[in-house]
Amino acid sequence: MIDRLEKEVDMLERHLQVLKMVIENEPIGIVKMSNETGYPHHKVRYSLRVLEEENLIEPSSQGAITTDRTKEFVSELDGKVDLIIEKLEGMKIEGATELA
Repeated sequence: MIDRLEKEVDMLERHLQVLKMVIENEPIGIVKMSNETGYPHHKVRYSLRVLEEENLIEPSSQGAITTDRTKEFVSELDGKVDLIIEKLEGMKIEGATELA
């Protein structure tokens, strides 16, 4: 159960790292992103596809670029992450080590 959550968080981290690279280096291509992040091409391509489906980036002939929606998303991101952290903190079971 927790393993799935951990994998999702890792994937989200990758998507956000790819988005950050696009924001800082637009236009930028898959090869450059793969070389700089160490992620394989297929994982970068998947992250780009997810970001494109969310209208956060769009393709251009020179590489990925941001959209009008990107700035709004980034400005709301920290607050959303904080809410998720609060939810996760609330899920902790205090004293669970005593059960073992």
